[in-house]
Amino acid sequence: MSKPYNTILITGAAGRLGTELRRGLAPLADLLRLADIGEIKNRQPNEEAMIFDLADEAAVMKAVEGVDAIVHFGGVPLERPWEEVLDANIRGSYHIYEAARKHGVKRVVYASSVHAIGYHTLDAHIDTNAPVRPDSLYGVSKCFVEALSRFYWDKFGLESVCLRIFSSFPEPADRRMLWSWLSFDDCVRLVTASLTAPHVGHTISFGLSDNAVKPVDNSRAGNLGYLPQDNTEGFRAKVEAEKPAADPKAPSSVFLGGWFVDIGHPNDEASK
Repeated sequence: MSKPYNTILITGAAGRLGTELRRGLAPLADLLRLADIGEIKNRQPNEEAMIFDLADEAAVMKAVEGVDAIVHFGGVPLERPWEEVLDANIRGSYHIYEAARKHGVKRVVYASSVHAIGYHTLDAHIDTNAPVRPDSLYGVSKCFVEALSRFYWDKFGLESVCLRIFSSFPEPADRRMLWSWLSFDDCVRLVTASLTAPHVGHTISFGLSDNAVKPVDNSRAGNLGYLPQDNTEGFRAKVEAEKPAADPKAPSSVFLGGWFVDIGHPNDEASK
């Protein structure tokens, strides 16, 4: 039986989520082309690896050649000094989209972040049409790529799904993650839905499991057909016993972005 894609490029393939996606997306393509700035270990027969910096436009262009779809999870994963964010997340993502346009790629799935909307409050219960409110330069870079992907859809017909991932780890590490957690398996389900939905146009989706507390409304992403199957209830007793309750009035409790709202400008921190 043929697979939906011949070749899928996964950027950030050596990272925490990229490693999970290598396993989970294998049934969708004959070949997974893996890209990262660092070593990619344990390569499987259905995988090929390319090591390069996303800021290197020529290297990105070469990596995208012959690709049918791109799962773009590469870049700096947390708040970093401006030049690092600019090169990896902003320039690098522009290179991905321009290479996709020139090589005729039809769909990109992009790892956006809760930090694109981190200054919305939990009680606002926003949907994906709410204005962006980044909580960091990292969040600003996610807003840029969401806008960039919209431009490439409207002008060039390149489909994108931007996944605003909240907290994707093996299990919830604190009380905030009892509502913000996205299991690894649900992350794979979400990316798979984004790759296999018949038509996505330009879709923004929140990346969450089926947790009891639902801080956002994801109904506008219903076209993806994503059905989360995991939740945090099996972890609740352990987390509540081991992790102290946060001050409910603290900014990190009030805003979706959590502790990101408490950090200052990263260049100030780097100069200390």
